[in-house]
Amino acid sequence: MPDGRQFDIQWEVVSNTFHERPKVKARFVIKNNSQFVLTDKNWTLFYNKSPRRPLKTHEEAGVSVELINGDWFRIVPLPGFSLLPGETVEIIYESRSWLIKEAEAPRGLYFVFTDEAGREKITEVPNIKILPFVRPEQTRRHLHDHEPFYSPEVSFQENLKMNLLAEEELLPLIPSPVAIEFMNHTVKLEGLVTIFYEDELKPEAEWLQNKLTGLTGLRFRLRPLVGAIPRNQSIILSKEDLNINGRTTESYWLTISSDNPITIKGSDRAGVFYGIQSLVALIPVDVLLGESQEITLPAVKIEDAPRFEYRGLHIDVSRNFQEKETIKKVLDLMAFYKLNVLHLHLTDDEGWRLEIPGLPELTQVGAQRGHTTKTAAALHPAFGSGPFPNAKGRFGCGYYSVEDYIEILRHANDLHIKVITEINLPGHARAAVKAMEARYERFMAEGNEEAANEFRLIDPDDTSKYSSVQFFTDNTVNVARESVYHFLEKVLDELIGMYAKAGAPLDIVHIGGDEVPRGAWSRSPMIDALMKTMPEITHPANMHVYFTRRALEIFRERNLRMAGWEEIALHKSIDSVRVVNPDFAGGSVIPFAYNNLWVYTDLAYRYANTGFPVVLCHVTNFYFDLAYNKDPKEPGLYWGGFIGAKEPWHYNPFNIFYSTMETIMGAPIDYEVAFAGMERLQPEARKNILGLQAQLWSETIFGQEMLEYYLLPKLIGFSESAWAQERIWETTTDPVLRNKQVQDGWNIFANTLARRELPRLSELHGGFNYRIPLPGAIIKEGRLHANI
Repeated sequence: MPDGRQFDIQWEVVSNTFHERPKVKARFVIKNNSQFVLTDKNWTLFYNKSPRRPLKTHEEAGVSVELINGDWFRIVPLPGFSLLPGETVEIIYESRSWLIKEAEAPRGLYFVFTDEAGREKITEVPNIKILPFVRPEQTRRHLHDHEPFYSPEVSFQENLKMNLLAEEELLPLIPSPVAIEFMNHTVKLEGLVTIFYEDELKPEAEWLQNKLTGLTGLRFRLRPLVGAIPRNQSIILSKEDLNINGRTTESYWLTISSDNPITIKGSDRAGVFYGIQSLVALIPVDVLLGESQEITLPAVKIEDAPRFEYRGLHIDVSRNFQEKETIKKVLDLMAFYKLNVLHLHLTDDEGWRLEIPGLPELTQVGAQRGHTTKTAAALHPAFGSGPFPNAKGRFGCGYYSVEDYIEILRHANDLHIKVITEINLPGHARAAVKAMEARYERFMAEGNEEAANEFRLIDPDDTSKYSSVQFFTDNTVNVARESVYHFLEKVLDELIGMYAKAGAPLDIVHIGGDEVPRGAWSRSPMIDALMKTMPEITHPANMHVYFTRRALEIFRERNLRMAGWEEIALHKSIDSVRVVNPDFAGGSVIPFAYNNLWVYTDLAYRYANTGFPVVLCHVTNFYFDLAYNKDPKEPGLYWGGFIGAKEPWHYNPFNIFYSTMETIMGAPIDYEVAFAGMERLQPEARKNILGLQAQLWSETIFGQEMLEYYLLPKLIGFSESAWAQERIWETTTDPVLRNKQVQDGWNIFANTLARRELPRLSELHGGFNYRIPLPGAIIKEGRLHANI
């Protein structure tokens, strides 16, 4: 049987067709360079690709392109197919929707060859060429797609809106403090510098000592503050009751003067820590880059406190895994920009990433992907992870041991960052379902039916037909099964133990709860039997409400609040419209509102006005996995638009209508007309907005460098929206004036990014792989003009 290296494969988008129901036509070209004849019985080609439902394969190729599950596809030969050595076959097929980026092309291709005795050979195909997207029908999505094709010329015109500013016009700190006063002189640090600290602040003093030593090369020693008389060339860390803009926690004063020691006073340990971050940020960039040996700080007085108590970053490690050290480095970055919550998405359809003692299958099965069958108690390849588990350079396998997770929790706690763990139920649960089916099979083989059913998650007699948003047909647990809740209890109890061993706070766990497919539970005998006892639930879709109610009881017994994506507290009304369910209002359930597109633009405000505490996670500004722009080579998705460095900064938390449509359309609009009939956030409900969270989903992210590329510089603008006080343009009603204020503010912020923040991030915490935008360029009168 041949080797996959003996086949050359090309793939391209032929065209996106612009109709009311758009479709895409794509093409594979396979050349057989082996001495092996491909017949209608001896091969199948498997691959992963951005999921689109196939409509048809053109019959002249003699094959069928089929969606198996999720993003897992195959090409199978039809009767009479033959491909001789040296021959080429062209396979044209059509799918729903559109494709405009190389990130959506097939990945992880592999053949399964079968000989006459039924023996299989699995072999990967390294030689696939993705043809460029250059024609309008390859780069335009639909009739209303007016986003210009990304080009140097388009970029050049965008860059003309910017101008170079003088050094004194740049922001002194990001995120911007509440108040800052410069005193027209500088303070030079040299020789031996002493850090004095109150007893409770020793961890912060040690962090500062280590960081300043590494960044500057100076010597710093620690001394308790009690009985000491600090002088110049010293830093004092202390606590004091502070009230800055109404915030009595996480607040600080920072004073740098030639007449006194550097002083940081915080309302609490976190406040002192954020004052330390500001002190580090004031170190000249040329010192960090090794271009200067002289450490000169501006004499300054700073008063500062965060705008929101919740300033979060969500990272998905289920779809593509990230190592423990990568997560710890991200935590260091978050701390520098004064973010205080890491939301770790540990479980989903494609992977379970946390060891749970007593349930070894969760990682033995749920953290491993490789070639299998759809029905097996195993995970199939996803996102190009390939047929072989743990292959080098792939990110489909991996998990955090209990010890790993405790280490992450401790590191976060040292940085005053809370870790929220997400365990996704009842949908997005395929990895858990398959793992518990493997456990079921193991105990049944041993004749122990009671143990086999203890944590089983499905109704084996369920014949429901459904397809999730990501095209899974088997990813939902059966909420009528008692063992589902026993499983949840077991996982929560083990989590509680890990947090306790880490000495880290635990008050919120995220249950996921999103995107339960339409049709799930519709043909389940267990669901039917339970619904007969609950006349108030007349539709299987509202069994999601039953699950939330049961899960909430389990959380309350453990003194935990339950967070979830926005669907967690929605239910279907009589006319099948999803509406806010007030039964879960009051504080125990925290919706994370992400969809602010179309009819859902006001959903977060509907929640807040009903009395729910809400975290704003809006896709149009905070989904960092969305591509920076429309360039086909720029990685990332785009279902919610394109998210560059500006969008996370250009965000209006209390009037999302101002920034959402301007983000999408890029032009002034009459938002009263565009959003007529939608709820505005009531003044008394502002207190229900806990804060903001950025999302980094990982379907198109492979490894640490790509993660950093997606994060930076987007995360820096997000930190400004989450920490800094209200910007002038947030309350400007005139759209023309507002657009000018936004552009002026963005020009200052972008100048600061380019000339201070990004150079600093070349060195800080070992350096980061941040993105630098490509230059704009035009040819005018035979000369090349370029700008950045």
